[in-house]
Amino acid sequence: MSLNIRVVLVEPMYQGNVGSVARAMKNFGYSDLVLMNPCELEGQARAMSSHARDVLEGARIVSTLEEAVKGSDLLIGTTGISSLKTGEHIRLPLYTVKEVREKLKGCSGTIALLFGREDNGFSNDELKGFDMLITVPTSEIYPIMNLSHAVAIVLYELSGLEGGSNPLADGFDLQLLYGHLDELLEEIDYPAHKKDKTSLMLRRILGRAGLTPREVQTLRGIIRKSERKMRLASGVETLQKIEDPGSIEKFI
Repeated sequence: MSLNIRVVLVEPMYQGNVGSVARAMKNFGYSDLVLMNPCELEGQARAMSSHARDVLEGARIVSTLEEAVKGSDLLIGTTGISSLKTGEHIRLPLYTVKEVREKLKGCSGTIALLFGREDNGFSNDELKGFDMLITVPTSEIYPIMNLSHAVAIVLYELSGLEGGSNPLADGFDLQLLYGHLDELLEEIDYPAHKKDKTSLMLRRILGRAGLTPREVQTLRGIIRKSERKMRLASGVETLQKIEDPGSIEKFI
């Protein structure tokens, strides 16, 4: 079984960078490139791609992140900035590419590597939608890397990684699981001011776990049965109140 790596550039601003990314991809044996709302791709992009023009010309151009990651089983975002507070989960936990490589050993499926805008990276809302986050350790003096350099380093670290017998859960099923968890938080009246952070924390935990299809279906089954039990118990409690002659909620 194979492990496919997809490179997604979100709104790249400079065609030279896009061409250089295509070249880096071909250097390390990758060809699946998706561009979300890219700049114009003309002579400079083709020149910088050099002998990887086929990767550049074969890139799929989309207008939304949803289109860019369609068919992916795991979404790995990149960032050069970490959260300052341990209670903030938007940019935590951060992994190095070597750590992610170890986690992906023996897995099969499609991994989307997402790289943000050259000027301001990803928005917080975009980061919340990723299963894992990676960073390339750099000097604190100037931590933000050139886009094409960052892509080259990440792909170098992942090059030669082969698929194994452990299939990653389908990305669509993972989204359903995350949705069921959000519903469960509603069912148990989880504190509203904690709900978003907890939802994101659960996504990060499950994302880095590399769940298999069976594990996802089992978790979804547990949640569904839990919700049914809670609704049934709630219904019985309401009925008992109605039937209790001393209850102020009795129908008159």
